[in-house]
Amino acid sequence: MAHDEQCEIYCFDEDKVKRQQDLLEHLDVNPAIHIFKALADETRMKIAYSLCNEDELCVCDVANIIGCSLASASHHLRLLRSMEMVTFRKEGKLVFYSMDNDRMRKLIMLAFAHSENEEGAVYAR
Repeated sequence: MAHDEQCEIYCFDEDKVKRQQDLLEHLDVNPAIHIFKALADETRMKIAYSLCNEDELCVCDVANIIGCSLASASHHLRLLRSMEMVTFRKEGKLVFYSMDNDRMRKLIMLAFAHSENEEGAVYAR
């Protein structure tokens, strides 16, 4: 373990610690945890990213994009919808999904931008 990443003496700022402990005491972190858990799945992250780049995609589009069955794509999309990350509309026999949650779109694109090197680029509409 690298010791240069640790304090060499033990001391702390009591005001900062108390302020943050008070904030955390009344903060429900579970909704944020559920969002990150849902997006921690590679397939769902790919779906979410694709939906950030298109106005909408039908379940068949999603299945072909990620290379899975319709049932698997539907399962992942339902989970994202149940967490209010995406919405859907039905048109005849087709079901279209979209990422109309701007905060979620920004979170996803920020995650990809963070992981890109300076020469790389992440594009979204």
